[in-house]
Amino acid sequence: MQAGTTTDGAVREWRPPYPVDPAGVLSPLRRGRGDPTWHSTDGSAVWRAGTTPDGPATTRLSRRGDGTVVMHAWGPGAAWSLDGLPELLGDGDDPAEFVAHHPLVADAHRRMPGIRFCATRRVWDVLVPAVLEQKVTSTEARRSWRELCRRFGDPAPGPAPAGLRLPPTPAQIRAVPDWEWHRAGVDSARRRAILACAVVAHRLENACTLGGEPGRELLRRVPGIGVWTAAEVAQRAWGDPDAVSVGDFHIPALVGWALLGRPIDDAQMLSVLSPYVPQRARAVRYVELSGFRKPRFGPRFSPRDYRAM
Repeated sequence: MQAGTTTDGAVREWRPPYPVDPAGVLSPLRRGRGDPTWHSTDGSAVWRAGTTPDGPATTRLSRRGDGTVVMHAWGPGAAWSLDGLPELLGDGDDPAEFVAHHPLVADAHRRMPGIRFCATRRVWDVLVPAVLEQKVTSTEARRSWRELCRRFGDPAPGPAPAGLRLPPTPAQIRAVPDWEWHRAGVDSARRRAILACAVVAHRLENACTLGGEPGRELLRRVPGIGVWTAAEVAQRAWGDPDAVSVGDFHIPALVGWALLGRPIDDAQMLSVLSPYVPQRARAVRYVELSGFRKPRFGPRFSPRDYRAM
């Protein structure tokens, strides 16, 4: 393990004691192909821009042939980012004790034994896009995220790729005029929830320290943050492998068809997943990555454009 500073910014080398694909572990953090906070180069390096307790930071992760991961970092938050490299790549997650209870899950676990949950150690950067995804299509949410980052987020520090932007800070979010929310396609309910989070953003970061259900409960104290949003944040901010996204439009049906051969609701899904406590979200991740596709019986849900309303 090495760390230091070069003309290429602060740098740290870390060789995980397990096989790791940085792009794969970090993929849940990417909000669509056009995410302004993310840039990848031919699958070999991942650039990310984000906020930290010390200020903004740009990071670049790559992996050498011997498995060593190299992170370069720039900006006031560089040191903080380098310090969290192992957790970011799932070092705090332990999939070894996972036991599969269904053939499909067992097969996915066998083929992908190294599935790990990343931990950004930062709530704010994953909370805003999670709120934007409430009760809308991914196309709508990703469009809104792009608009907010490009219009109100600052350019990423360091020699970042063109177009790489920081997520808007809580202060920048609070300063967004009403008409700009409309222009970004964000309805009043999601806007109120994001603004409520921005007011207490510094307190919400304590959720990473609490972890688990206590961390999710802290997030749910904010009006507009429910079980689904708290789980989506927990999976990414502190790598919670038991945070099930209850209330998701797709997951219960996917889990039901994959494991039971029929659609189910949230309550039935939690019952099916009960043998996997405390790694229920990992079981869901295996189902999602297994390649299974549920039957389609109707047209897809059409995106709405709030900018035209």
